[in-house]
Amino acid sequence: MKAIIMAAGKGTRLASLGGDLPKVLREANGVPLLAYVLETASCCKKEDIIIVTGHLAEKVEEAFPGYTFVRQGEDAYGTGYAVMCALAHPSFSGYKGEVLVLNGDMPLVRRETVEMMRERHRTSGCACTLLSCVTERELPFGRVIRDPAKPEPGNVVAIVEDAVCTPEQKLIRELNVGTYIYDTDKLRYALANIKNDNPKREYYLTDTIAVLISAGERVDAYITPDETEMWGVNTPEDLAEISAILASRRR
Repeated sequence: MKAIIMAAGKGTRLASLGGDLPKVLREANGVPLLAYVLETASCCKKEDIIIVTGHLAEKVEEAFPGYTFVRQGEDAYGTGYAVMCALAHPSFSGYKGEVLVLNGDMPLVRRETVEMMRERHRTSGCACTLLSCVTERELPFGRVIRDPAKPEPGNVVAIVEDAVCTPEQKLIRELNVGTYIYDTDKLRYALANIKNDNPKREYYLTDTIAVLISAGERVDAYITPDETEMWGVNTPEDLAEISAILASRRR
């Protein structure tokens, strides 16, 4: 399995912490966020990990020597575009295996969780397996829509973003964490068919799910029992809370 880590974010809301740093170099419990995500991805060989950089790319590259980096272009934006940039790297030429996609600002996803996702993906025959979590917390995450008439695994029929959920869909407690394992050829197909016809004119990775389902592919969701795995860093308060969780894990 290869891995793509999206690490291009600026972290604008973290600027009050001082220092001119990209988001993934902000420290949680004394360690850069990206270091934790690289540990999550360590079920892959080091040479099979591609890190997509953008803002202050050179600082990220200097902080993590020995890894493979792809600098995100400036002709498009969004998580889908970041993954497109990674797939253009020569190491993906002719590759037909699995690819893990991680967010560089989500340090709480465990390697063990990814390994369980991978095992489920390999036995299910699905084109994509995403990580989800059932929580009572009110969070602005996409809802995982399942068809109860279809057998598991592979009964996910949609991911509906929070902003466009109906009142009924808002009640769904299974949320999309934003970690994925794809069959690479299926991912290439899906990315070639997503659009950026949204207010931000961005290509969203979540849109690949609808493309795959429309093409008759099956999509699965592996539910993590640890809801802290779905927390990312956007604000100084997030960073403080995640630092405390990481400190408790290492005791």
